[in-house]
Amino acid sequence: MRYRFKPDFLVSGILIAFVVGILFPPDVRYEQSLSLIGDVAVALVFLFYGMRLHSSEVILGLKDLKLQLSVLASTYLLFPIIGWVLYFILRGFIGENFALGILFLSLLPSTVQSSVTFVSIAKGDVAGAVCAATISNILGIFITPLLVFIFIGGMASNSQGFNSVLVKLLLPFIIGQVLQPLLGNFMRKYRSITKITDNLAIIIVVFSAVTSATNDGVWTSVTLGQLFVLFMVLGALLILMLSATWHGGRALHLDRERQIVLLMCGSKKSLASGLPIAKALFTGSAVATLVVPVILFHQLQLFVCAIIARRLSNKSI
Repeated sequence: MRYRFKPDFLVSGILIAFVVGILFPPDVRYEQSLSLIGDVAVALVFLFYGMRLHSSEVILGLKDLKLQLSVLASTYLLFPIIGWVLYFILRGFIGENFALGILFLSLLPSTVQSSVTFVSIAKGDVAGAVCAATISNILGIFITPLLVFIFIGGMASNSQGFNSVLVKLLLPFIIGQVLQPLLGNFMRKYRSITKITDNLAIIIVVFSAVTSATNDGVWTSVTLGQLFVLFMVLGALLILMLSATWHGGRALHLDRERQIVLLMCGSKKSLASGLPIAKALFTGSAVATLVVPVILFHQLQLFVCAIIARRLSNKSI
């Protein structure tokens, strides 16, 4: 059977948004409209997630405290400390904005869909992965903005960032939870609604941010050397976190299935949550350079973890 390449909608959409936003940006008069459309799309994403999520899943996940606390410690303690150190080391090499983007990346919650998928492929504890990733993302609505103000503080462009997160992210999620008993089964049956909205929201946010940065002249100071160093640093960061979570699971005497959960959930960062949070906390032109490390890391983690998951499924690691 001949292999047919199928391009990923989200990756393709992000690349197109970057190219069009840099080469053919809409007039500056439309920036506010693009930003508003992005806000609405992001709010819909969190509304739909609220509708889809069983509250009982979170309660169930809290029972395995060792696993859940391990994932949270990796996501919101070890990762931020490493990101903070890298920021001070790298800002002279890759520029203030990209270094800040790496720090912001380190403060984000874990992924949900890809983490659970890779845990399943690797024959790990899928239920534990669902709970760990879900709890990480729910807490991320509160923890990530707080970490941004702790680690980034005055460098955050939007002084009303926390209020913005509450209105744009948390409020739609709470409304979704209220509507969950009525519409939850429908949203869980037609998961494609959430996925399509999720992907479109990310593409719109990227396009809006890149357009704003282009109109502000941000990209004129970015060099290929900076991007190369950034890519290598992100690769090293991923390897470091994969090693720390795998060996950390052994040190904590987790069984193999739960060790896989810590590896996959504790080493990842969420693009789906990262871009909306960046948009809520920072202004348009700042968002563009902040999200470049998040996007690059997202692609790296998918590629590398897919290989690791396959090897783990064959028990070759």
